[in-house]
Formats: sequence, C-alpha cells, structure tokens
Amino acid sequence: MWEMDYESAANHWILKDKESVHMEKAALEEKIESFIKGHNTCALATASSEMVRNTPIEYNYVDGDFYFFSEGGLKFKGLKENKNVGLAIFESYGGFGQLKSLQVEGIAGMVEPFSDEYLKIMEHKKIPVDVMKKLPEPMNLIKVVATSYDYLDSDLKKDGFGSRQHMEVAR
Repeated sequence: MWEMDYESAANHWILKDKESVHMEKAALEEKIESFIKGHNTCALATASSEMVRNTPIEYNYVDGDFYFFSEGGLKFKGLKENKNVGLAIFESYGGFGQLKSLQVEGIAGMVEPFSDEYLKIMEHKKIPVDVMKKLPEPMNLIKVVATSYDYLDSDLKKDGFGSRQHMEVAR
C-alpha cells in the first residue's frame, strides 16, 4: 500500500535551496520590494484549531509592513487564536518558465481604531476621518509584520540565480 512521504515533500525546497545560487540580500530586498509595490492584492491565510481561511484582500504596504482594512469575516476567528499568517502575491500562471510570486510568513496584530498608526494608514489610503467616523463601527485594521519571504521568479535564472530565493527578516 502506497504511503505519502510528507516529510520528504515538505523538505523539497529546503534541500534545493542549499544547492541554489543566492542573490545578495540587498538585491533580493529590492526585487521583493518592487514586486510588493507592483501589486495591491494578496491571499491572506489564517488558521485556528478548527478552520483555515484564505481571503483575497487588498493590502497597503507601508514602512515595510502589510495593512488590511476589513469589515470582518471568518479570518478573525483564526486571528484571535493564531497570530501566524501567510500571504501570497502572484502573477497569473503563464507556464513553468514564467513563474512569479511571493509568499510571506508573518505575525498579525490588530491596530486600534483612530490611533496614530490607524490614522497614518487611513491617510495613506486617502480615507477621510469623518467618513470612517460615520460608519456604525470603524473598519478593522490588520497589520502583518513579515518574518520571511519566498520569492519565485523564473527570470532570475537568466542572471545565474536560483528561481526561488528565501529571505528571513530580522527586526
């Protein structure tokens, strides 16, 4: 009877990464920043012991952190129990030679409504304070601080690098 080797499959990219040609950190940071700023929507994955939720959502990238305004939804069940989240930002699939995506692992937290940080993100999005204050409840603001990035770009091979680049974030 066949049995899946989950451990081997999970370690695939970790082992491949050891043999890969890595970019200098500054150059990789620049590529990642450019990719993030070139998009505005991601899939935000949250999980609790009972469920997993993956929400397509617009993000705001400000001072190296991701922010999400949200009225609510099941993602908050996961956020209450588990602050570890994943984000995926990606281009439409165009074939193996045209892959381009970014996976982000991070820690989520909630920003207090109308705090200085909340107002800063409202200003970034050009949301007037009086409009937000007229809502029955202010929008929830989720903040994600990245802990690692996995950048996949088939074009990196042209420059002699591995197509997948991993970067841990130290803060």
